[in-house]
Amino acid sequence: MDEVDPGSTTLAEQSQESALGELRRKLPIGVPPHTPLQDALATMHERRIGSLLVFDGDGAAVGILTRDDIIGRVTLPQLPLHTPISQVMSAPVHTLTVQHTLHDAALLMSRQGVRHVPVTDGARVVNLISERDVFALQRLTLRPLSAAIRGATDVPSLAEAAHQIRGFAHELLAHGVAARQLTLLISHLNDRLTERLVQLLAAECAVDLQRACWLCFGSEGRSEQTIATDQDNGLVFASDDPERDRPQWLAFGRRVNEALATCGYPLCKGLVMAGEPGCCMSVAEWGARFDHWMQHGAPADLLNACIYFDFRPLTGCLALIRPLRELVARDAVRLPRFLKQMAENALSNPAALDWLGRIEADRQAGQELFDLKFHGSMIFVDAARLFTLATGGSGTNTRERLLAAGLALKVPTRESESWVSAFEFVQMLRLRAQLRREPGAAGNPNLIDLATLNDMDRRMLKESLRVGRRLQQRIGFDYRR
Repeated sequence: MDEVDPGSTTLAEQSQESALGELRRKLPIGVPPHTPLQDALATMHERRIGSLLVFDGDGAAVGILTRDDIIGRVTLPQLPLHTPISQVMSAPVHTLTVQHTLHDAALLMSRQGVRHVPVTDGARVVNLISERDVFALQRLTLRPLSAAIRGATDVPSLAEAAHQIRGFAHELLAHGVAARQLTLLISHLNDRLTERLVQLLAAECAVDLQRACWLCFGSEGRSEQTIATDQDNGLVFASDDPERDRPQWLAFGRRVNEALATCGYPLCKGLVMAGEPGCCMSVAEWGARFDHWMQHGAPADLLNACIYFDFRPLTGCLALIRPLRELVARDAVRLPRFLKQMAENALSNPAALDWLGRIEADRQAGQELFDLKFHGSMIFVDAARLFTLATGGSGTNTRERLLAAGLALKVPTRESESWVSAFEFVQMLRLRAQLRREPGAAGNPNLIDLATLNDMDRRMLKESLRVGRRLQQRIGFDYRR
């Protein structure tokens, strides 16, 4: 594969990271809520626009009318044209602020199925961005893929969508989309696919999702999935008799796990899956399990905490996870012994630099192989998890955890930002390594031959590991005293 041009890479990253307040502003066109439909439609026709905002007296958006709304809410019901626009507009309006980025806009459009997003400064709308503004390359749009997932009616349709997700990820990476954006996008699309699959199979298996919640663990829970990813999931269900109800939920979990495998997400070798008894439990059972891990802190308990404490609800009754989130946030802070054990666990994998500051790699068949996950990104993931537990935080994403920890621990901004930059650079190298692999290739997808790195990437990797080493030194100072 040809190397990506650094200039185009930088441009693509900057465009996606651009704050919405930095974009050229287009005067938003809107009308008051009492405007008759006849006037509103005339405005849309004269101005050649596909959507019309509805503003209150202070300039805040209270609704929006689109061409799709007109067909379903005006034409088919044959409403009189003197009807006020307030009776047919979509409300509330999904908005973003001038501080949000184009990347945030892309995700919002995909999640909500909208093409236009008003941008606010305070309460006032100052711009209206479209899907065209978000993507410089029109073919790199989430909308068709998201629509295909939402419209899927069977497993084969979702398997095809999963194939398209991987192709989309390859295309985005080839065009220089940054690691944070790409892992969020991959995770977002995988979330939507899994959510749709769970909903379809819940109907097939006759289970009530209002009595259970599908959970994501590991990288999926952190919204950091890369191109090569397997399953890490579970079920929590409401029950006063778990042994009576578990068989039905286990059968459902196995059915979803098998379908996900059909879609190209391999079964977890560690059996962290909803179709396994250890990952399909009632609220009380999950709570007892979490409490046991924190109270005892055996090596296996710490390993489980590193996987399961990154949990995130995906679909079903989301309220079921609230007591579990509260338990972990409350009890971890109260158990310094557990935090010290988690710190020791994080320090058991030191940054792979020798005493001269050179990268330590495994020499195999004349190659210098470096595991970018185990010796790279995991350093930052483990540290971020520890800091979140120690400060009573609730985030799961590593970037968000590190920035929040920096504030909570009163770390200089430049230091916490260096943690994030180092983590995201390693993540980008992981994605590149996975992109270059042949589909279905065996072996560790996170290994990279250091000889394939150019001088700049090799220096950046070394500096990222130095940042990781300094981060681990901070942990050692705080928890080994």
